[in-house]
Amino acid sequence: MAQDEDIHIEPFTHAAGGWTSVKEVAHALKEAHIPLDGTRVLLKQNKPDGFACVSCSWAKPADPHPAEFCEHGAKATAWELTTDRCTPEFFAKHTLGELESWTELELESQGRLTAPLRWDAATDKYVEVSWDEAFADIGARLKALEPRSVVFYTSGRASLEASYMYALMARLYGTNNLPDSSNMCHESTSVGLPGSIGVPVGTAQLEDFKQCDCIFIMGHNIGTNAPRMLHDLQECRERGVPILVFNPLREVGLVRFANPLKPGQMVTPADTAMNTQYLQLKPGGDLAALTGLCKAIVALDDQAREAGDDAVVDHAFVEQHTQGFEAFCLHLRQVEWPAIEETSGLARAAIESAAAVIGRSKRVVGVYGMGLTQHKSGVANVQMVANLLLLGGNIGKPGAGILPVRGHSNVQGQRTVGITEKPEHVPADKLKELFDFDIPKDKGLTTVETCKGLADGSVQAIVALGGNLLRAVPDGPVVERGWRRMKLSVQVATKLNRSHVVHGEAAYLLPCLGRIEIDRQGGVEQAVSMEDSTGCMHGSRGVAEPASDRLLSEPAIVAGIAKATLRPNKVPWDAWVADYAKVREAIAKTYPEIFHDFEQRMWQPGGFHRPLGACHREWKTPNGKANFIVPPTLEEDDDMTARGPDVIRLTTLRSFDQFNTTVYGLHDRFRGIHGTRHVLMMNDEDIARLGFADGQLVRASTAANDGVRREVPGLRIVRYDIPRGCAAGYFPELTPLVPLWHHAVGSQVPAYKSVPIRLQAM
Repeated sequence: MAQDEDIHIEPFTHAAGGWTSVKEVAHALKEAHIPLDGTRVLLKQNKPDGFACVSCSWAKPADPHPAEFCEHGAKATAWELTTDRCTPEFFAKHTLGELESWTELELESQGRLTAPLRWDAATDKYVEVSWDEAFADIGARLKALEPRSVVFYTSGRASLEASYMYALMARLYGTNNLPDSSNMCHESTSVGLPGSIGVPVGTAQLEDFKQCDCIFIMGHNIGTNAPRMLHDLQECRERGVPILVFNPLREVGLVRFANPLKPGQMVTPADTAMNTQYLQLKPGGDLAALTGLCKAIVALDDQAREAGDDAVVDHAFVEQHTQGFEAFCLHLRQVEWPAIEETSGLARAAIESAAAVIGRSKRVVGVYGMGLTQHKSGVANVQMVANLLLLGGNIGKPGAGILPVRGHSNVQGQRTVGITEKPEHVPADKLKELFDFDIPKDKGLTTVETCKGLADGSVQAIVALGGNLLRAVPDGPVVERGWRRMKLSVQVATKLNRSHVVHGEAAYLLPCLGRIEIDRQGGVEQAVSMEDSTGCMHGSRGVAEPASDRLLSEPAIVAGIAKATLRPNKVPWDAWVADYAKVREAIAKTYPEIFHDFEQRMWQPGGFHRPLGACHREWKTPNGKANFIVPPTLEEDDDMTARGPDVIRLTTLRSFDQFNTTVYGLHDRFRGIHGTRHVLMMNDEDIARLGFADGQLVRASTAANDGVRREVPGLRIVRYDIPRGCAAGYFPELTPLVPLWHHAVGSQVPAYKSVPIRLQAM
């Protein structure tokens, strides 16, 4: 934990972007010791002839800016291209027991891993091994295990090629245990949208921002999690498009933005006001707020029709394309405004004002993030966003649509090519035709089910293609105890993290090439591909020399494990590693509707879009219609029923110096918190009411009556602009407060965004 003298809290009074962002990029390159090479590499980032950013999955435009990267993306690039190296000599000096006490920042700051490593029980250290030795022992251990006890996890950054190979390997091994980071973020989208509009992903595309006349944003801090999107939103604001923001905290990027690419905003105090209405609802108040918006729009429509004015609801669309409208309207009329106000934390007048803007707009884009999906009612939240858009016919027409903003750079794409625990989502007939095997029929484990399996001992091994699973999951201490009992863990990674230093009977750490690095196979440079948040596929080609000559690519590592583990099969693993185009050929044969002519189209500027029926008002639902779905409740997290004046509702979030579990530093610049991540942001009135003081250290414990003690000590109270009765703190430091059973109905996404806690002075 940081020393008091290193911690300072000060309000951030500038716009997002601007010179502060430019300075931070320069600082990140300097810290990585690559100021010149890094600048050259950044100019290739998110370009049609370059590489896809390794952090967020925001769309890559066909006509990119000269600098098509944000501060976050620049930090991710510098983090990967650092000249620091984490060599076998480092591990010779440190036991894993010692490294367990290090923070994530300290572990990852050691630099790039350079050689394959095996945990040695006699010394409690990682020791270097050859790739052949590693693959042979991993294969032998996997052969000795029951396939149902082995989990193949992916983090979200693996390419389409590596993901396809990985999923195929797991199914040939005999399991559908293929959870990924989607299970912890947008699985609520994948479960909710098919019933509403017949597709598992969003429908809005980059070009829709050019034509829309209204945008609403719910539960997504764009300035921290997808900063390049600010450029598109700024262009909308400059042509007068209203942007309505629903978020518990007032986030700088959604308030003011100074574009580093616009000289006028860099040499003057000018910036852009990024919203026309900011509604600070309670964490867990989204479902009630959405209900209020829909209720107000239906009421406006009733009034307009009675007065003989133009309708607010698109009745022609509703009649032709939807089902369930009458039942939905009946539900809205039965819900009372006091319940909506109490649950959402918003005044009726504020909701009605926002509804009037949405209702009179003809082309609306609805944007949302994990602030909606990571609740018990996450699936219902997603379906309510769809309901709101369906009222105005805002699905399947230019300038409109639904837009879940995904996190990691290919988390959506890996699902598209087979990373899923649900066998019904896999084209079994195509795989049978291509590789002459039957995929396993049993449903695999989700991430939450994997954690439960670790806790009860039924999960015996984990192979992880990237990520830091142990730090990301709920109930971390419980899961960690099970992790230590595993027979085997295999981690494919570029840098060291906590999931690598906690071990069971056997552990391997296999270093891979980063996406930005040149991938040569037999002397021939290879390319890979990704899918962005808008469903567009892009080619990506590395431009930097590898960190070590001992690194293998992700496809090569997957193939090495597969060949050492699997019975003889018809997959040409060696040929695929020698030429990734052959993997893409197999992907195209497996998913011809999406990937036909893959090799030619992957370099198309702006990418090629996956076909989505809902974009053309073709509804691939059981009834052939888009569906209004009535939510079961207004309360998003009603399984956490703890009440009382001493109970406050916690939401977890990421700092500006962070991407997922990767922490770049201890400076959350936009929130003015420097030198520590052990904080609890609270409303000033709550601080006084509970008898605490700004800056005081407290212990947080979960207010759940399940007999399990969950607590995080040493949290510094920070006075912040957040609704009364609520608090915010950082992920993953506060994930131990989230029970494994507190997750979304239907999708099992952990409900990180609303957890009741109590505080105790330290």
